[in-house]
Amino acid sequence: MAYVEMIRIRFLTMLAYRLNYFSGIFTYIIYTGGYYFLWSAVYANRTSLGGMTAGAMTTYLAVSWMTRSFYFNNLDREIADEIKSGAVAIQLIRPYNYLAGKLVSAMGEGLFRLLFWMIPGMAVAAFLFPVELPTSPATYGLWAFAGLMAFLVNALLNAVFGLLTFFLHNAQGLRWAKSLATDLLSGLFLPLHFYPDWLQVIIRWLPFQTISYLPNMIFTGGLRGHDAWAAIGLQAAWVVGLAALTWRLWLRARRYLVVQGG
Repeated sequence: MAYVEMIRIRFLTMLAYRLNYFSGIFTYIIYTGGYYFLWSAVYANRTSLGGMTAGAMTTYLAVSWMTRSFYFNNLDREIADEIKSGAVAIQLIRPYNYLAGKLVSAMGEGLFRLLFWMIPGMAVAAFLFPVELPTSPATYGLWAFAGLMAFLVNALLNAVFGLLTFFLHNAQGLRWAKSLATDLLSGLFLPLHFYPDWLQVIIRWLPFQTISYLPNMIFTGGLRGHDAWAAIGLQAAWVVGLAALTWRLWLRARRYLVVQGG
């Protein structure tokens, strides 16, 4: 019950800042619109590019930014700030697991973003831009499951980089590099099959593609049937791997706790 209450508290905290709600939707619509007009110019004399029509690319970009509004969180910064301030010491004596508490709080934020940013934002984007929505309920189901996996991969990846503060004391540069890599290598700005072959080979060995590219390709119909399930299986594998890494780091971090500034 404690974890359910933490989800509720984070949800209500997000709900209290209504200006962020409206500005969040507006920001993501601006991002979507900017990329729509950019790619409209690119497709001006083409019917297809990289195996995607202009409509498919518009849909990809819209769902890419709207899905980001769901899985995005600052879990790495929250953990790092609590380590540096010494607040983590108080968290350790509370009657719940520190990491589990952070993850469920992120879920509360994600739930808010889903209901008040992603769904309304997608509706507005579909009204303003020529978004091609799937007609199959199965596609929506697979995409929703892939979106949940994307949230978990991103949250666990953030937890890993947040916990590095235990050992490095100041890992802000690494967190910035991780955020940049997540945006560039996840397929947020551009489908990954547009990237050079050598870079695609590297990306296949990294978790970033499971955050944006694979769910987006499921939504746009680029991955169907067996391929869609294979993509979800890859996401699940990364969830398990990152969860194991996060737990191992946490066990070691508790022995290396150095409170900075507290």
